Amino acid sequence: MTPHETHSITPSLVSAPPSNTPATMTAIVFDVPGDPGVLRLAEVPTPIRAGSEILVKVSAAGVNPIDAKTRSGAGVAAAIPLYPAVLGRDFCGIVVESPYDGHPLKPGDEVYGVSASPRVAGSYAQYVSVPSLQVARKPRRLTPVEASAVPTAALTAWGLVVDVAKAHEGQRMLIHAGAGGVGHLAVQLAAYFGARVVATTSAANVSWLRELGAEEVIDYTTTRFEDRVSDVDVVIDLVGNVRDDTGTRSLATLRPGGLIISVPTGSWLGFAAEAEAAGMRSSGYSVAPDAACLSIISRLIDSGDLHVHISEIYPLEDAAEAHALLERGHTRGKIVLEIP
Repeated sequence: MTPHETHSITPSLVSAPPSNTPATMTAIVFDVPGDPGVLRLAEVPTPIRAGSEILVKVSAAGVNPIDAKTRSGAGVAAAIPLYPAVLGRDFCGIVVESPYDGHPLKPGDEVYGVSASPRVAGSYAQYVSVPSLQVARKPRRLTPVEASAVPTAALTAWGLVVDVAKAHEGQRMLIHAGAGGVGHLAVQLAAYFGARVVATTSAANVSWLRELGAEEVIDYTTTRFEDRVSDVDVVIDLVGNVRDDTGTRSLATLRPGGLIISVPTGSWLGFAAEAEAAGMRSSGYSVAPDAACLSIISRLIDSGDLHVHISEIYPLEDAAEAHALLERGHTRGKIVLEIP
C-alpha cells in the first residue's frame, strides 16, 4: 500500500450509528497532500462512537495552521492511515451520544474541543467522534462559531504563557505575531497573570493589541523590534526562524539567561544551539488536547477576562478559500468554517 493510496473512509467501528444519526455526512476531505485546491466537499460515512468517545453534531470548525500543514503533507499527515481523509481539529457542536449514562456531558449539551487522534476523522464535517478528555462545555457567552475558534489557539497560548513561560506579576514578555490566532490570546493571558507585555504586529493592529492588554506594541513593518526592546524575561516567537530571522534577532532583546520559546517547534530544533551560545535558554512547544484546561479557558471567557476575535467566517464548502487566506498570513484572530 502506498502512503497516498485511496480507500473509503472507515471510522472506528463498535456498533451501528444511533438511529437518529444519518449513515453519511458532508465533510471536507483530501485525497493526496497538496495546496488548498486538494480540498473537496464529499459525502462520507458518519463516524461511529467508540469506547470513551463522544459523538458531536458539529456546528462550526476552527481553521488552524496545523490543518494547513497536515493538508500539505507535513506534521501529523504521516500518521493518517487512509485517504481520502477528513481534515480539521477544532470544533463546537451538540452532543449526540455520550460514552455512558450519567456522563457529565449529555446529549443536547453544547461542547467544544479538539479532534486530534490520527485514527479519528477530523472536524471539517457534520459529525465528529472524539475522546471525552478532549471535549469541554462551550463558553456560555460565545456563539458556536466563536467557540469553535478557541480550542487549539487557546490551549497553545495557555501552554506557552502559563506552563512554559510561567507568567507572573512584573515579568516582561515579548510576544511576536501578537494579533494572530494564538498571539491575541497569549497577549491577554500574559496580561491577566500580571506580565508586562510587548507585542509585535502590523500598524492596523497596534491600537487593538493595546486594548487587549499589551503595554507596548511595535509595528514590525516600520521598526526593528530589537532596537526598541531589551532585557525581557521571555520571548514567545510565533513567527520562528522558518520564515525569517525573527528568532535570531529576538536573542538581543532578552536579559542574560532569558527564555525564548519558538512555535512552530520545527523552527526551534536548529535554533537551540544558537540560543545557548548567546547565553539564553530556549524551548519549543507542542500543544495537546486537554478538557480540564478548556474548562478553565471557558471560565476566563465567561468572566470577560479572555476574548476571541474572528477574522473571517466561511461556509464549509469554501474550506479551500479559508486555507488560502490562512496561508497568506496577517489575519487578525481566527478563521472559522460554518457547518450546516
